Order: sequence, then C-alpha cells, then structure tokens
Amino acid sequence: MGLFQGFDISASGMTAQQFRMDIIAENIANVNTTRTEDGTPYKRQVVRFEEKEMRTKFGHVLSHAKARATKYSGNGVKVAEVFEDNETDDIMEYDPSHPDADENGYVHYPNVNTVTEMTNLIDASRAYEASATAFDALKASAQAGLNIGK
Repeated sequence: MGLFQGFDISASGMTAQQFRMDIIAENIANVNTTRTEDGTPYKRQVVRFEEKEMRTKFGHVLSHAKARATKYSGNGVKVAEVFEDNETDDIMEYDPSHPDADENGYVHYPNVNTVTEMTNLIDASRAYEASATAFDALKASAQAGLNIGK
C-alpha cells in the first residue's frame, strides 16, 4: 500500500462517517414529524457502506496483482445506499386532539429512537476520529521520511 493510498483510505472513511452523521442528525431532527409530503410519518434513514472499487482498468489489473502479492488490498469506503428502515415499527401514541390522530385517537410517530440515534452518532464520531488519527499518523510518517535526507 502506497502512502497516498493510505491518505485516500483515511479521507474516504472521514467523508463516509460525516455523511452518516448528517443522516443521523436528519433522523433526530424528524423525530416528531408525523406527516411528510406523502401523508405518512417520517421513516428513519440508514446508511450502508461498502468498499470502494478501483475505477480504471489499470487500477483493476494493479489491484489483482497486489492481491496476489499481499492478502489485503484496501481502497477505502463509500456510501453504497441510504434506505428507509421499514423493519422497525412506528411509535403509536394516544392523543385524540392531535391533527394527525387516526380514527381511534392514535398518532403514528416516526420509527426514530433518540437513544439509538445518539448511540449511532457516538459510533460514527469515534470512527471519524479513528480515520483522522490514521491520517495524522500517515502524515507524520511522510514528514519523517522527508526529513531523513536533512
């Protein structure tokens, strides 16, 4: 793994985790949104990551060659998709005076749990910090290498 590839991997991790934190913030901001444009409660958004792929044919050949020489060839991370959490049920609360209450007086609130979102936010923040620490370590290593000839 080259030095600049390490920078790319760390930077992609920071970018992906920042995006994840943005989605978590959106979930928390919509915790009380009972009606969206389509008339349904807000649905919690979830981010899925996957490994980045090399884009060029040369990069593809090079990565296969490197994979034979070493057992690991990393390219960083990217956001694969953002999808709605349809597995978790909406929160139903009895409030017949609410404008969005159904015929039985229940209001359907989003399937957003603030505690879960804050836990995910801490996780994303720590992952961001880990990528930033790796970036700083690579930068220090590069600076030390440049100072060898002095």
